[in-house]
Amino acid sequence: MKKQSYYTFLVFAFGIGISSVSAQEATIFPKGDKAPNVNHVGEVWLNELSKADTTFNYSIAMATFKSDARLNWHKHPGGQTLLVTDGEGYYQERNQPKQIIKKGDVVKCLPNVEHWHGASPQRGLAYLAVSPSQKGKTIWLEPLTSEQYYGTSKINIEVKNQEQEVIQLSKQKWQWMADKDVDKLTPLFDDKSVFVHMGGSWGKKQEIDIIKSGGIHYKKADIHEVSVNVIGNTAILLNKITLLAVVGGNEVTNPFIVTEVYVKENETWKLGSLSFTKLLTP
Repeated sequence: MKKQSYYTFLVFAFGIGISSVSAQEATIFPKGDKAPNVNHVGEVWLNELSKADTTFNYSIAMATFKSDARLNWHKHPGGQTLLVTDGEGYYQERNQPKQIIKKGDVVKCLPNVEHWHGASPQRGLAYLAVSPSQKGKTIWLEPLTSEQYYGTSKINIEVKNQEQEVIQLSKQKWQWMADKDVDKLTPLFDDKSVFVHMGGSWGKKQEIDIIKSGGIHYKKADIHEVSVNVIGNTAILLNKITLLAVVGGNEVTNPFIVTEVYVKENETWKLGSLSFTKLLTP
């Protein structure tokens, strides 16, 4: 195939010329600054919207959790109310069953009751926290254990650990693709791997050549949602992303659902398939 015709194929395969809308979801309040990992695990952002004062004796803060992020055990001398604005997560009081919380839920954390809350392993969580100030600040306790977060089953914990391995590997893969780092991508891609784009599919060698030459430059992948299912030695991962790519010298941004299939061989995950499905709406 001639070079010009080849790039023309890539341009149409990647949807250049089709109007797209950013998949970045609009939020009422900015998520603020990333909090240091002192009283939580994972990535958490905080935005103090309103501080307590002599007239209003309560504070209001926006908290945004990435999937798998959670707070340590803690308690509030004056209690706290959570208004869940997005996503899905957990709330649990000491010696009580874990509850699933979702967008639209209102959670009342009673005064001096030890509890924790955070995102689920698959989805992020955001909420407004309304905290009375007259009885003092949050009292932080010990970190949550993996058994408390994922469940008591050893098998369940092992599966969750595998899921996190695949999620982290997928995230690294996007960075390697952005960097055109074929030295890291070559051993990751299985020799029989298949790459499915909107206008065609090809194997490992052609995908590596395309990345190396810049035929498709996967410039930046903003990951909005991720889920993974482990079945034996196979992991199926779904990413909802906004992809900024350069195809044949043209820059384009499109929302995709990306399906990634990984197979574990000799304790190493290998990418067997990567498929792009363009979203009609963000």
